[in-house]
Order: sequence, then structure tokens, then C-alpha cells
Amino acid sequence: MSDTPQIEASIYDRLSRVIDPELGRSVTDLGMITAIDVTPRHGDGDTAASDATGAEGTAARPAFDVTVHVELTVPGCPLSETITERINEAIASYPDADLTPRIEVGAMSHDKLDTLVADLKAERRQNPFTRPGVRTRIFAIASGKGGVGKSSVTANLAATFAALGYDTAAIDADIYGFSLPRLFGVHTQPTNLNGMLMPVTAWGVKLISIGMFAGADRAILWRGPRLQRSLEQFLSDVWWGEPDVLLLDLAPGTGDMAISVAQTLPNAELVVVTTPQPSASDVAVRSGLVALQVPMKVRGVVENMSYYEHRGERLRIFGEGGGRRVSEQLTAALGYDVPLMATLPLVPEVREVGESGRPAVLAPDGRLADSPVSAEFAALAKRLMAA
Repeated sequence: MSDTPQIEASIYDRLSRVIDPELGRSVTDLGMITAIDVTPRHGDGDTAASDATGAEGTAARPAFDVTVHVELTVPGCPLSETITERINEAIASYPDADLTPRIEVGAMSHDKLDTLVADLKAERRQNPFTRPGVRTRIFAIASGKGGVGKSSVTANLAATFAALGYDTAAIDADIYGFSLPRLFGVHTQPTNLNGMLMPVTAWGVKLISIGMFAGADRAILWRGPRLQRSLEQFLSDVWWGEPDVLLLDLAPGTGDMAISVAQTLPNAELVVVTTPQPSASDVAVRSGLVALQVPMKVRGVVENMSYYEHRGERLRIFGEGGGRRVSEQLTAALGYDVPLMATLPLVPEVREVGESGRPAVLAPDGRLADSPVSAEFAALAKRLMAA
């Protein structure tokens, strides 16, 4: 009796655990596996070489060729190699025979893709982060003024979450001064699946930014409803899956986008970034006081560029105490504890490595670097997730 039906069923079951990296669903659930063909290798019979003996007299393992027919969502899918590698790994792990895989890659028909996108949209229908029971922790990174390193903090914190094993997403909500694509080395546009966008993944983080779209290098003069609509589109027209963490890099100050985030994501937690000097910390308090006007909790304060380590001495180049002042003033004004969660050092590598397209907390292989700044960000990430 042939073993091929049993092997085909087992392979299909194994492929049900292969996840499409963009949609976050298994390739079988998405209808991407259209056929699995298993044939004894070289026509050696139903069990290939099951009756043959090896050099030491032991029975040789049966051997089969396996052809898997895969239909990708779009031709030339940027992550097709990743999907193919995962399918090959699933087949190679089969324990009871030697399987030689061959992947036949095609693309879904327009009708099939239309049906898939319609089904995915029907599951969501609205902003996925405000549904009852949503488990995503949302942190909106804010600052009172520009130049305090808010975007750098966002990028490195997102990369840290991803390196720690969290499914992480980030939205560049600083429509006027977007910088996350550069900090993550992103030069591609999101994949468009019939009107549903796939976020670009870089260094383990799912990203979306107005800076990824054509014409984004021109000045953007959006206000009010149009600005809020851009955020709503980033939330509802992008397929995020169910990330553990979502970070939003807000524009500096207390303008339209901060209010839009509070209205659109009332479950978001605000993290205020400041530098030590009074001119920055006094303004930073105002961004935290937005919580008095809108339903958003201030989770804590991060003091950036707190000190510069030089020959064992911590030089307070920008003064000191700004983060503590913001923490104390927000605690008094809001009536609950707003802790100072981190004091991050001034490290030239954060700028130098970040501008090269890799968050400075990461080593070239994508793991957390063995450095003081990486340890600081890891401690901040764990503290944010603790409550």
C-alpha cells in the first residue's frame, strides 16, 4: 500500500504551522497551498528503498520527491523567499522518510485574491486596536518640542521589543517630520493587496509611514480632519495582524495628531520624552497635560541624552533633573503616579548607526547588542510591559 497519501496529509498539517510573514496567518488558511504531490524517488516503489539495506545491514529510510504548489498573494512578493524557506524547513523536518522538496510558485488569480482580501477586511471592518479583548499594548511616544530624540527613542524601543520576542508594530504618526523609514533603513513601499496595505517589516518591526509613499518628500500641509483620516487609514487599511506592541511616533507638541491619537486610540498610553534642561522639560510637561483633555493615560517619562560617559565620568552636558521635574509635575497635575522610567545616555552610536538604517540597540545580526544603551532600552521595554 502506498505511503504517499499519509505523507501528503502529514505535510499539509506541517504547512498549517507555516505563517505568512505579512498576513500573520498560515499559508494553508490563506489558500496559498493548492496541491502537494508526493512520488517515490526514482520510481523505486511505493516505499522507495524500504526493503533495501544500508552498509551496516540496517533498513534504509524510504525516499520521496515532494512538489508543493504555492500561490502567492501578488507576483514577485518581496517575502517569497522567506515563505519558500519556511515551507522547505517544514518538509525537511518530516521524521519518517527522506523528502526532497520542490516548490512551484505562482500567484493567486484576481478573483481568488479579491475573495481573500474581502474575507480579511470582513474580519476587521474597523480599527482593529479598539475591539473588545484586544491584547495589543499601545504606547504613543510624545515630546513637547523637537530635537529631544523622540523618534530615535521610538525606533530603538520598537527594535528592542522585537528583539525581546514581542510581535511589534510602529506607526510614524509624525506626518510632517517622518523619520522612521530612514532609521530602519526602509526604501520600499508597502505591498498593496487590492486596497489593503501590508506594512514593511524591518529589523523585526512592522512599519508604516507617509514617508514610504511616492511624493512624500514634498511638504505636507494637512490639518484637522485630513490629518485624523491619515491615522485612521494607517490603523484600519493596513493589515497589522495582532501585534503584542504598537508604538506611535507622534509629532512634537500638542497639535492635531496628539488629539487624533487620543480620540482614535483611547487605550493608548502616553510616554513623554524630554532632555534634562529646563527649556525642554518645561515644554514636555505640556505634552503630558494633554491627558487632562482627552482619555489617555500618561505611562511615564523618558529622559534622553541624560549624560555622556567619558573616561568613567558622567558628563551632564545638558544639565540634569529634567526628567524628574516632568515626572513630578505630571504626577501632581494628573493625580496618579507618572514615573521617570529611564535616563538614557548620550551615545554617538545612536545617531551614527541609526542613520545607517539599523537601530543602535541591535547588533548586525538583529539581536540586542551587548552595550549599555541596549541594556537601558531592554529595561525600559520590560518596565513598560510590566504594568
